[in-house]
Amino acid sequence: MIDSGLIYLVVRDFEKSLAFYSELLEREVSARNKTRFAMFYVGDLCLCLLNARYDMDHSDEVERVGEYHPLFDDFAAIAEWPNSRKAVINLVTSDLKSEYERVKELGIGSDLTDIRYINAGAPYYYFCLCDPDGNVVEITGEYRHVKGHF
Repeated sequence: MIDSGLIYLVVRDFEKSLAFYSELLEREVSARNKTRFAMFYVGDLCLCLLNARYDMDHSDEVERVGEYHPLFDDFAAIAEWPNSRKAVINLVTSDLKSEYERVKELGIGSDLTDIRYINAGAPYYYFCLCDPDGNVVEITGEYRHVKGHF
């Protein structure tokens, strides 16, 4: 049985990603290990950033035991792989319209969508944007709209 966990993103530009997620999540880093790893606690979610270049740039500070597997261990190469967008970071807010306006005003990320709606068994309102590495962030929550107008 698994008791807990976290999600971490391998990022190209650690400082840029720290700034993006600090602004988006409206909080400072909860914990960090130098410039290698940072953690953001958001309710039950622990979203973390791993600096892709740290291990290579600080090899004198990194100790490894066990066989090296580039598929899992070459973070610098991993950070350069094309982003397939198969994983989505889903965040929830109590006021989707206000959060949309806040994110839009911040001007962070890229490819910000409008607030959208889908009903596939249940009504769902959301908007999306991409972080500095092209990871999709989807934000959903309570939303009131006038029929035909977002």
